[in-house]
Amino acid sequence: MKRPNEKPDLDAWQPKTALGRKVKNKEILSIDELLDSGQPILEPEIVDALLDVEVDLLLIGQAKGKFGGGQRRVFKQTQKKTMEGNKPKFTALAVVGDRNGHIGFGLGGAKETLPAREKAVRKAKLNLFRIRRGTGSWEDESKEPHSIPFAVTGKTGSVVIKLMPAPKGKGLVCEKEVAKALEFAGIKNVWSKSLGQTKNKINLIKALEKALRQLSATKIHKHHEKILSIVEGGKKEEAA
Repeated sequence: MKRPNEKPDLDAWQPKTALGRKVKNKEILSIDELLDSGQPILEPEIVDALLDVEVDLLLIGQAKGKFGGGQRRVFKQTQKKTMEGNKPKFTALAVVGDRNGHIGFGLGGAKETLPAREKAVRKAKLNLFRIRRGTGSWEDESKEPHSIPFAVTGKTGSVVIKLMPAPKGKGLVCEKEVAKALEFAGIKNVWSKSLGQTKNKINLIKALEKALRQLSATKIHKHHEKILSIVEGGKKEEAA
């Protein structure tokens, strides 16, 4: 099994899709070009070939401990009782990103830890998307896109998370796993507010993903693009 950040052998990669063959033959050289086309990514090697991404597993589980104080870990374990006995299942949540406006999340489950991790990493690469960054805080006059251009909200289950622009130097004022994911997206300063059962880290990260997707889904007036120093993915925002 490969470690999360271990680079795959692209020379041995045999593409199974037309899009994969185009990437292998260097007909497509940019991940932004691929995302602009709207074509679904069906092979994780496509992302590895076009982007230098980092991979990590988020802490979504907890080991058994006295009075519920067990150490947090990357695998969440559940059990199903059957006639044959208890059948365990492990779930992992992976995040991939290039720290430059591209990020993806993936949830994987299996009977063992390593296959769960591999599934999570694979899904995270297939779910890669780009976000807008900018300087939307009224306290900030920087022209560097270090934060987000405007406030966004995401909701999953009972968990609601709101991300708000913060001035340069404030840092990531949010839950640790949320901060780790935002770093992978290239966001350095942000305020956050969360409601609901935030101990459920899976729902918290899913709500975060919805909030981040809102950054690109929201329409921006051409006049505000320069004021907010908006960058989408690794390139400057271009008005329609």
